Amino acid sequence: MARRIPANALDPGSGIAPFFPVSSQPAGIYLPVHIFLFLFKLPFFITVSTTYFLFLQWFPLGSLVKKAILWMILGIPGVWWIDLQIDGVKKGSLAKKHEGRVPEPRNIIASSFTSPIDSLYLAAIFDPIFTVSYPHTRQVQYISLFGAIFRALSKPMEYPPKGAKMTDLKTLLADHPTRVVVVFPECTTTNGKGILPFSPSLLTTPSGTKIFPISLRYSPPDITTPVPGQYWAFLWNLLSQPTHCIRVRIAEVVYNTSKPTDSAAEQKNRYLANFLDTLGEDSAMTSSSETLTSLSDQAGETNSDEKRVLDKVGEALARLGRVKRVGLTTKDKSEFVQAWSKRK
Repeated sequence: MARRIPANALDPGSGIAPFFPVSSQPAGIYLPVHIFLFLFKLPFFITVSTTYFLFLQWFPLGSLVKKAILWMILGIPGVWWIDLQIDGVKKGSLAKKHEGRVPEPRNIIASSFTSPIDSLYLAAIFDPIFTVSYPHTRQVQYISLFGAIFRALSKPMEYPPKGAKMTDLKTLLADHPTRVVVVFPECTTTNGKGILPFSPSLLTTPSGTKIFPISLRYSPPDITTPVPGQYWAFLWNLLSQPTHCIRVRIAEVVYNTSKPTDSAAEQKNRYLANFLDTLGEDSAMTSSSETLTSLSDQAGETNSDEKRVLDKVGEALARLGRVKRVGLTTKDKSEFVQAWSKRK
């Protein structure tokens, strides 16, 4: 009897299912080899990873040393073959024409989001700041590299957790002028078969700041983690294979050319300033909660100029990944995960 596919697992426009896990190729007679590779690599991978994230990352080792350790973590499971292409640069000529073609400090990376390896690779190359985006707010949450890796294995979230410290990209860039900032605008992971609708967080990028859409794809693709909580399945797929290839595509720069007339954040700030004058009134306190909730929801709304900017980045990621943009959202992902868990 065929298993019923959850209604929110398929994009109605394209029929693409971006939330299904990618099955590994059957090992067959090579199963003993895969078991040997897994058991051989696992202690090295755990030792180096835990040593770095528990101790070494807190020492002033310098960017080059930390990048070398991260490359060691990538090298143990065999993630060493990198197929890199950059829009407007021919193969073999990157050293001559790299200026302005790759992310540099004070730039934004808008990356696809499919696997914990995304963050590890970007950290090993660019040593960036990682952020979490949410569908209904323009603000982002600043997290560590380990937090970004863990995020790829966590449940999708529509709203920031209670007590989370939120900021915007303009502030992050001003506070960290020597770092690149990474944004995962899809807000949750997919299996790489489609690009989800974007969070409006990219719209807080200053107008002159470069936004680099970067697509990361893997071969074999079974190390993607569209279903949260699959820790052991991810480790098995990662460590039981001899090698993994990363297909990296960097698009041409996109700028935030939108001109919002009156952002929800500004409305909210003005409201808070006026509200302080009437803090002692019970009626004002009652209306404040309703107004702040309304303004929070409005933060996710975009005008035509802003939609054009987000569409340009989304189309670039879809073109680089050779996939289509889909209409499924983070809410659809949450409902799919619930249905998937009940099915299992």
